[in-house]
Formats: sequence, structure tokens, C-alpha cells
Amino acid sequence: MTDPTLPAAEPVATGDPGRALGIVALVLAFVASLLGLILGIAARSMSAKAGYRNAPARAAIVIAGIITVLWVGLGIAGLTIGAGHFEELAQQCDQLGPGVHEIDGERIVCT
Repeated sequence: MTDPTLPAAEPVATGDPGRALGIVALVLAFVASLLGLILGIAARSMSAKAGYRNAPARAAIVIAGIITVLWVGLGIAGLTIGAGHFEELAQQCDQLGPGVHEIDGERIVCT
């Protein structure tokens, strides 16, 4: 039972609602950059609505953004190089005809 003569308890301030998510986003920025980027944006938005600045979320956005751009660039480079290799193989198969061929120790199967 509560004592009516005591003052009512003050509600405890919850603090920054996006801080924990910002820390998670920062960790994920290094492991799963796209997910870290998305969570960082969500955490920053939550914090901004509550009137807080969220440094971990901001760092997650920057780091994850840079890493994501690097991964996309590497992917495009890989596809470009791979496409050139397939084009070269197709030209060799056009010259050699169907069958299994060995050129410079590399086995090429043309259909």
C-alpha cells in the first residue's frame, strides 16, 4: 500500500528512443552494410522525432553508405569483367566449333 502523504513518483525519462537501434546499425554497417544503412536511417529518424541527435546512427549511415557503394562498384566491375570473358569464350567457340578443346592448359567446352 502506498503512503498518501508521499508525493507521486515522477515518470522516468526514457531517453533517446533510437539510440540502441543506432548502435545495432553501427555494428551491422561493417557486417551487412545495406541492412546497417537502413537501420541507421530508421534510428536517426526515431531520434530526430524525439528531439535527440544520434551519433551512432549518423556514423552507421556514413560507414554503411561508403561500404555499400564500394560493394556495388566491385559488383559492377566483376560483371563487366565477367561479361568480357564470356564474350571472348564465345568468339573462341565460334572459331573452334563444337566439342571439348584445350588451349594453353585451359579446357573449353563449346556447344
